[in-house]
Amino acid sequence: MLTSGWKSVSMVDVHGKVTFTLWLCGCNLKCPFCHNWLIAEGKECFPLDRGALLGDLSSSSFLVDYFHITGGEPLMQWAELSSLLAEAKELLPISLNTNLTLLKPLERLLKAELVDHIATDLKAPPAELYGLPGEASKRLWELFLMGLELISDYGIPLELRIPVARGLDQWPWIEEGLKHVDTDFYAVLNPLVGPPLTSPRNGAWCSEHCWPEREVEGLKERLGEIGIRTYVNRFA
Repeated sequence: MLTSGWKSVSMVDVHGKVTFTLWLCGCNLKCPFCHNWLIAEGKECFPLDRGALLGDLSSSSFLVDYFHITGGEPLMQWAELSSLLAEAKELLPISLNTNLTLLKPLERLLKAELVDHIATDLKAPPAELYGLPGEASKRLWELFLMGLELISDYGIPLELRIPVARGLDQWPWIEEGLKHVDTDFYAVLNPLVGPPLTSPRNGAWCSEHCWPEREVEGLKERLGEIGIRTYVNRFA
């Protein structure tokens, strides 16, 4: 497996939980705001020392709530990940951060009961936030909606993250996404941030759409009106 490393104790990767977080390399999206794009493109990666990871996980397990796997897109390495999770689950519940577009690998992990919690980003409009051509973005959005239905079928608790962009009409897509969720979940609004806090993949895109203000409060209000438990990550 290719990784960029892990953090034994993190308080920022799952809302309200303490996690042991592992970053895996590779991704099938090209999100312009991504600040982990060097990991996603495999440019800051090295082979995972599985023994060292599991040893550190065992030592830290009494401090944390979840072993949280993120990226990149972890399901790009699903076969190796499956084997790792089978061992890690003996120590801690598993939280997986995935973009929900790689459905067959995800379902294999769910069938094997290797995932206890999922975090995903509802990236809207997909043609803007996926960073891919229109038809590809449309198909990936359809897969994402199917992914929401899949984790609902399995009853997996969900952290539904919503990257908030400046100057884009995101609500119609959010509203559509919510119709496909039928499991225990809450929403987390993540305002997209750029320099100096992050180095996004596409600086020009971020100059236009990062650092929203009005949009965050508007989405929080609309989600509250329909009874969605919502939190906001504040970076400034």
